[in-house]
Amino acid sequence: MKIPMRVDYGVRALVELAQHYDEHSVQTAEIASSQGIPEAYLDQLMSTLHKYGFVVSRRGPQGGHRLAMDPKDINLHMVMSTLDGNLSPIDCLITPTDCVFSDSCAQQEVWKSVEEAVEEVLRNIKISDLVQRNRDLALQSV
Repeated sequence: MKIPMRVDYGVRALVELAQHYDEHSVQTAEIASSQGIPEAYLDQLMSTLHKYGFVVSRRGPQGGHRLAMDPKDINLHMVMSTLDGNLSPIDCLITPTDCVFSDSCAQQEVWKSVEEAVEEVLRNIKISDLVQRNRDLALQSV
């Protein structure tokens, strides 16, 4: 399974915002610099995250972005399904009628199990978990 860059960058941006959750708004340039995300791309991504209720954005010199909800309430499944929309490892699970073997395909059952397992893992990992893991890794490297 390949995670789209859009999802990777979106999760990175949300983790960055979560690290400042109770502090202040974070400007796009700061997130881009800290997370190695091209700023123009991040602008588009932040608009999408705002549109779907993950972030609150404010323009202007004192503007920036904040999480719209607690980092404990945002799981990776929510982010991935919003930014990618397709969690399926194979197209025939999305549109089984497009496959002539759909009714008699043993592989389809396997891929469905993979899809369900991935969704379960993503639902159980919260943005707050990633923030804590970043902190733990930073302490280990000291």
